[in-house]
Amino acid sequence: MPQMRGLDTPASSAFSRLPMRFSSLSCIGLGTRPVAPRLVRRSTSAFTLLEILVVLAIIGLLVGLTVTKFGNVLGANEKVVASMFVKSSLNSPLMQYRLGAGEYPSTAEGIQALIVAPANKADRWAGPYIGAKNGKVPPDPWGEPYQYRYPGTKNKGGFDIWSKGPDKADGTEDDVGNW
Repeated sequence: MPQMRGLDTPASSAFSRLPMRFSSLSCIGLGTRPVAPRLVRRSTSAFTLLEILVVLAIIGLLVGLTVTKFGNVLGANEKVVASMFVKSSLNSPLMQYRLGAGEYPSTAEGIQALIVAPANKADRWAGPYIGAKNGKVPPDPWGEPYQYRYPGTKNKGGFDIWSKGPDKADGTEDDVGNW
């Protein structure tokens, strides 16, 4: 095929950069090389849906086992949680109540007085002193209400707060109190 003179200029080399649909111009003899169609290769390194589902199932099993084991660890510390609540968490609210009302709540008023004003101290009550859902003191880790007594028998001149413990019986060795 004879090549035409003067067509081997920069303008003619522009034809070589045209997309495949214009590659037929190379047949005219404009000095361009025929463009071979490019093969589109599919990547074989991708994961299939089945492989992804299997991995998700394995992760779900591992998370389930971890949560179960972690729950058992926390369950063993129920006494620690109850002890922290009676020794620390209620001390500050009861002190604030005492500063405002002049004395601790009576045994009859209980620690519910930290959430709702007692009728005889409504004018001096500046609470609520603790945040409580539904206006109730949270129960102990065994689902029982915390016990309160003022004046205390174990803490003379102060107050007694305790949980009945895992056996849910008052006055036994497993009671958790602020003494």
